[in-house]
Amino acid sequence: MAEQPNFPAGYTVGITPSTPEPPPSRRPDTKLSPPPFTPPPGPRFAPPNQIHSPSIKSSQLPLSGNGIRTGSPLPHLSTPPGPPVFSSPVQPAAVPFRTSPATPQPVAFSAIPPLSASPSSGFSDGNNEFQRQVSSDGDDMSALSDAPNVLLSARKVLKQKKLMNVPSLGFGALVSPGREVLHGPQIIHRDPHRCQNCGAYANLYCNILLGSGQWQCVICRNLNGSEGEYISPTKDQLLNLPELAFPLVDFIQTANRRPGFIPVSDSRVSAPIVLVIDDSLDEPHLQHLQSSLHAFMDSLPPTTRIGIVSYGRTVSVYDLSEGSIASADLLPGHVSPSQESLKQLAYGTGVYLSPVHASLPVAHSIFSSLRPFKLNLPEASRDRAMGVAIEVALAVIQGPSGEMTKKPGGSSRVIVCAGGPNTYGPGSVPHSFSHPNYPHMEKTAVKWMDNLGREAHRRNTVIDILCAGTCPVRVPILHPLAKSSGGVLVLHDDFGEAFGVNLQRASTRAAGSHGLMEVRCSDDLSVTQVIGPGEEAVTDNHEAFKNDNSVAIQMLSVEETQCFAVSIETRGNLKSDFVYLQFGILFSNLYQADITRVITVRLQAVDSVAAYLDSVNDEVAAVLIAKRSLLRAKNFNDAIDVRKTVDERIKDITLKFGSQMPKSKLYQFPKELCNLPELLFHLRRGPLLGSILGHEDERSVLRDIFLNACFDLSLRMVAPRCLMHREGGTFEELPAHDLVMQSDAAVVLDHGTDVFIWLGAELAAQEGKSAAALAACRTLAEELTEMRFPAPRILAFKEGSSQARYFVSRLIPAHKDPPYEQEARFPQLRTLSTEQRTKLKSSFIHFDEPSFCEWMRSLKVLAPEPS
Repeated sequence: MAEQPNFPAGYTVGITPSTPEPPPSRRPDTKLSPPPFTPPPGPRFAPPNQIHSPSIKSSQLPLSGNGIRTGSPLPHLSTPPGPPVFSSPVQPAAVPFRTSPATPQPVAFSAIPPLSASPSSGFSDGNNEFQRQVSSDGDDMSALSDAPNVLLSARKVLKQKKLMNVPSLGFGALVSPGREVLHGPQIIHRDPHRCQNCGAYANLYCNILLGSGQWQCVICRNLNGSEGEYISPTKDQLLNLPELAFPLVDFIQTANRRPGFIPVSDSRVSAPIVLVIDDSLDEPHLQHLQSSLHAFMDSLPPTTRIGIVSYGRTVSVYDLSEGSIASADLLPGHVSPSQESLKQLAYGTGVYLSPVHASLPVAHSIFSSLRPFKLNLPEASRDRAMGVAIEVALAVIQGPSGEMTKKPGGSSRVIVCAGGPNTYGPGSVPHSFSHPNYPHMEKTAVKWMDNLGREAHRRNTVIDILCAGTCPVRVPILHPLAKSSGGVLVLHDDFGEAFGVNLQRASTRAAGSHGLMEVRCSDDLSVTQVIGPGEEAVTDNHEAFKNDNSVAIQMLSVEETQCFAVSIETRGNLKSDFVYLQFGILFSNLYQADITRVITVRLQAVDSVAAYLDSVNDEVAAVLIAKRSLLRAKNFNDAIDVRKTVDERIKDITLKFGSQMPKSKLYQFPKELCNLPELLFHLRRGPLLGSILGHEDERSVLRDIFLNACFDLSLRMVAPRCLMHREGGTFEELPAHDLVMQSDAAVVLDHGTDVFIWLGAELAAQEGKSAAALAACRTLAEELTEMRFPAPRILAFKEGSSQARYFVSRLIPAHKDPPYEQEARFPQLRTLSTEQRTKLKSSFIHFDEPSFCEWMRSLKVLAPEPS
């Protein structure tokens, strides 16, 4: 039994929203001699602060009514406002894409066949023999949708440790603990059977003694009893037990303990929400904020308990019992509120937390009563007691009104609407960076905010900070507050549409609370790193299971839109034909039920490198590489260094898995990984590692969102998805190359946190046609992102406008390549006439950034032909 590794205290520990999806020259250059790739040193666990690919494949997901492929039946969240009304007829985007994108396939599992008749070797008493619950042919790939919560970078593993643990490629899983499961998981109303030695759960891959009901653990091979539950006269009857028939099952204990009780929508309990509002805004920002707040209140379920706090130099706590009159109690903002003042507030006559159905009129009155900042001071010089306001919000949740929701369905939530930094009272920093004591005060503020976030987490409260406007909010100070509580920090241009959508989605994205994830591996595998929204957990499992070597992660929140990136290595050369991974996820769901979700994965171990490479999912592998890379890129200088490691990865993967060209010392990148180089090229030049973003605050916030994000959003943030509008409202998916900028077309580019709509000059000149195309593109953009959090900006502009540079900078400059390379990687060019191609070529402006093909040639690597 392998020893439990000792992890450092901090570590990185990011589920799916919407539907997402789609390298060069063969000229030999000089000798390829890449140095051995050495991954940068780093902790196994590191906090995040210390989308499908551009390839075009056929999707296996079902089409929704509007022709867009969907991957999860997540409950519909609030959608952005509809497209603008045009005088010309609008053609909706209601026809399937001509070319559908590749959908990342989850770890595939075999559909369960009849139990094997052949006994497992080594365990037989002559009468009762172990029966394998699944086929042992090594192919567990048929039931692709059984466990979408786990996506593996490869469906097989290599038996040779030296090749399997190549750090430039790596192996791992993206785990989405709170993601809703297609068609719902198999639900079991009893406690699970667990291995008495290591704590693993009984599952479909266990061997069973039919006569005694004993089962053998796939993790440690220990023999366990089942209290007679697995005793069966025939092997087929065991398939009636869900945990022995499905790779993903939920064991559920409901609060009322009634046998057969299944919670329904009416029993869902909404956790309280307290809005903390910056009242030091100028009039234009305030008007947008008021509109967003009014829409937010109207979107809430009537039973949701709501509280309202505003802050400036003082903190106002609004009384929701005053009918339609805005009335508030005031607290000073320069010091934390005393216990006596909080007690007076809690036990006074005011009602500070009230259900929406009882407080909707007064809430609208409160929002309408907010007034713009009157003094003639710059935004950054205004006093904002944000820290005290959040302390008061936590007290409101814990007060007498909050006592009625001691066990809410999910975490309570504080949503801060901020237009500037915290510059007054506890946790504040000076107005100016030139203050002589600024570094020390910043360090003190960061520590205070982190402690406040941890206190909120202890109280089961998540703090989301939604910032907007042009005033820098000092992200390094606010980020620890959001992170430690399990919340997010999001920047917006203004308090308008995207802010309003995120306000609504922030309040509804929770899937539960009190989350713990345990990862167990076969003895021949080990977890080397976990990245995502959590921290290492201390469990008492060793008291019950003497050899529990699981990696335990305390989830700071349980949400559908987050996931954990788990990196895994082999300890030595594999001798067995299969290895196993098991994820045990414990949390309380929104219906006050305690859930134990068990996901078990079996992987075939192979000797063939080609078989292993064939099983690699390029997109999952690229996201795992990107998350490991971004973890190191804490600032712009780090990002420059990480870009160089991306180059080295390409060289090293080619050296380890590629093939040498005939009569040449050059190597061909492995054809089985044909999409990986372009994905990594997008990573190194895009907003995550490139120089597209100008301010370090933007880069920091984007990085933290990415490290915690679900697979779909992560992939889109790495590589944009490009869709060209066609006649009749259809869309054709094309590679994200600048050759898509054809003057008679409209294009949608989905880059995760931004969606761009580009109208060619010829199309824009036709008023009616361009209005219809713009509306169709807008509808498509909203369809693609309706489940996404944070909701992206949706920006539209015409060819040649100054804003169009944001669109152009996200596209690969393929116009620099020779015509034969352009056609090989962008086949749509062949449909253009000679005149159209000449016109397209003349529209490009030359600059120094290399194309994908030029970049690959600079690395002395030959890319595989596009798939």
